[in-house]
Amino acid sequence: MSLEQAIAAPFCTRQLAELGARVIKVERPGQGDFARGYDQRVQGLASHFVWTNRSKESLTLDVKSQAGAKVLHALVDQADVLVQNLAPGAAERLGLGAEGLRAKDPRKVVCDISGYGADGPYRERKAYDLLVQAESGFLSTTGTPETPSKAGCSIADIAAGMYAYSGILAALLERERSGEGCHLDVSLLESMVEWMGFPLYYAFDGAPPPPRNGASHAAIYPYGPFSVGDGGTVMLGLQNEREWQQFCEVVLQRPALAEESRFKGNAARVAERDALLAIITEAFAGLTTDAVLQRLEQAGIANARMNDMQSVWRHEQLNARERWAQVDTEAGAIPALRPPGLPPELLSAMGPVPSVGEHSDAILSELGYSQTAIDQLRRDQVI
Repeated sequence: MSLEQAIAAPFCTRQLAELGARVIKVERPGQGDFARGYDQRVQGLASHFVWTNRSKESLTLDVKSQAGAKVLHALVDQADVLVQNLAPGAAERLGLGAEGLRAKDPRKVVCDISGYGADGPYRERKAYDLLVQAESGFLSTTGTPETPSKAGCSIADIAAGMYAYSGILAALLERERSGEGCHLDVSLLESMVEWMGFPLYYAFDGAPPPPRNGASHAAIYPYGPFSVGDGGTVMLGLQNEREWQQFCEVVLQRPALAEESRFKGNAARVAERDALLAIITEAFAGLTTDAVLQRLEQAGIANARMNDMQSVWRHEQLNARERWAQVDTEAGAIPALRPPGLPPELLSAMGPVPSVGEHSDAILSELGYSQTAIDQLRRDQVI
């Protein structure tokens, strides 16, 4: 079960749900997870919420009330795994600290997701995704020399959610061997710093960090976005001298350029990136995006279109691989990407996005509550 909000924990538990786990999501009575109110972009529902919460059951519960706490602890006692990303200390105040739960049931797997971890001087600090992008050094490496830029998605939350997901799977496998559960303490900061391994080592022992170069690679050139005559943008990347020669001959159609000493070797091309950019821009100015991509393919140069969101919805590769499914919501069916990499035999049916408290009555009935008792909990605003 999950005491979850926003992105990191919901993203983790959605992965578990789509492997077949029964995920009971505990939400506030009335409004539910505050991520439900972020926007109304998906047929009146919030984009973040529909992305991270399909395939779950929703139970509304005032966990601070005596009656709500009783229900909460009954559910936790039955659960194999508890996932929570409440404010620091909130789980302990509810009697759901990992140490106490595992003393009562050593097989329990408890996964706490927080901004900075269960201890240390930053333990109590609020940690929104953008703030962790800054603390982890990610912002110092993205954007232009003048303007650091955040990732366009909740990258710190996603990183923590995926480490929580893989950690829970590992813990369950270990429990099968040893009979013991464990406590997972996943922080957004540590998840993001792990992802920053390349720039950290690039700046090892006081060395200068990689410069911010927009979407261009900081240490390889040409590698990044280039404008095309029809207003499009193509991404391309060269990895070696053989590709550089092919790029000059086939793409730029200037074979002599490959022999110029100022562009010999990647380090030289990085040093002369402004001059080389001017040459590439001039060559692409009279071409369409399709024509440039065709030349790049012919030359064996890695390339991509810079798609917008509408282009991704229509992406021919995703459609050819039948990667879109339909899931239900209270506002109607919506498309949803199938979980990456899983073969059909490991993928359970992708379930609906639950409405607030949709499964409250059914879950309470399983716990032995009569309909009369459930109705009273609702009148008392416990559910």
